[in-house]
Amino acid sequence: MTKTCIDSTRFGRIEVDEEAVITFSEGLFGFEGYRRFVVLCLDEKSPFRWLQSMEEPGLAFVVIEPRHFMPDYAPTISDADAEALGLDADTPTLTFVIVTIPPGKPEQMTANLMGPIIINAVTRTARQVVVEGDCYSTKHSILQELMKRQPEAREGTDAGTHAQSESEHRNR
Repeated sequence: MTKTCIDSTRFGRIEVDEEAVITFSEGLFGFEGYRRFVVLCLDEKSPFRWLQSMEEPGLAFVVIEPRHFMPDYAPTISDADAEALGLDADTPTLTFVIVTIPPGKPEQMTANLMGPIIINAVTRTARQVVVEGDCYSTKHSILQELMKRQPEAREGTDAGTHAQSESEHRNR
């Protein structure tokens, strides 16, 4: 395996297998000039990963596979996106969403479910897509989703407040 090194501003020197590099033919929204990334796992116990640019040491995004907090997440992508990624019904894929964590307020972290990153697991090509329809948001609360799915996580919370947040979620 061919290895390459990057000097990440967050993580220092990282050795990466070339086979692990993911190529975005069009970059990410707002970062179109950066095409080569790697998914870093810094803690096996955490569902969060880092999408680190291979071209810009200071460019990295916190990402998560939505199945960790929303198992029924099933984005519909356009035929053009599927074709650009070389996907058919049998192609294995990975899906990540970008997480935004407000400084000092991790409980308010959100996930962009409208703009998932779809990776063709065979070719290691990727694309950030816009999900068709309006059933997802760009600022979906990860904590609220987890609390909905894990009643034990709600112990001690006000049931009325929780019911209200569920109702607000359905109306987005």
